Amino acid sequence: MLETAEPRAKVMIARRVAREWRLGRLTHAFDATMPDRPTRPSAPELLPPNRMPKRGKGSQHGRTALIHALAHIEFSAIDLAFDMAGRFGGQFPRKFVDDWMRVGADEALHFALLDRRLKQLGSFYGALPAHDGLWDAAAETAHDPLARLAVVPMVLEARGLDVTPAAIERFEAVGDSATARIL
Repeated sequence: MLETAEPRAKVMIARRVAREWRLGRLTHAFDATMPDRPTRPSAPELLPPNRMPKRGKGSQHGRTALIHALAHIEFSAIDLAFDMAGRFGGQFPRKFVDDWMRVGADEALHFALLDRRLKQLGSFYGALPAHDGLWDAAAETAHDPLARLAVVPMVLEARGLDVTPAAIERFEAVGDSATARIL
């Protein structure tokens, strides 16, 4: 799954792997080497976080850029969830992997919804640059599951939860209830 670059294929594989795991068709054996970085599609262009263009609040382009940024976060979160299961699953009971497989499937669904919304707005995932800050944080904690849990889900994802209510209000204020419902 981590070696699948194409977004639609990644979503389908993530959901299938999570379903197969849930149905007990995959074993709790973790002897595969995890990649340092997941395979990425040729687009979006990945920039350092400090080189990302400003989104411009209020404009349609700014709203599309926000949806694109959220889609990229969800795309990265698919890989993060499956990396957690694969990299650290052998150190924990099956329930740990159950939870991360479920998270991976959820992130795949979230990405698919945002990707579809981008297409409805005349854009697509990869049309705008993104940054890989979420994966960079994961790479720095690849040696320690507790460090990974402290940095990625508890800090970076929590920041996303902080901004989501304001983003929902912003989309509702301009009459974009479709995007607000996705968020």
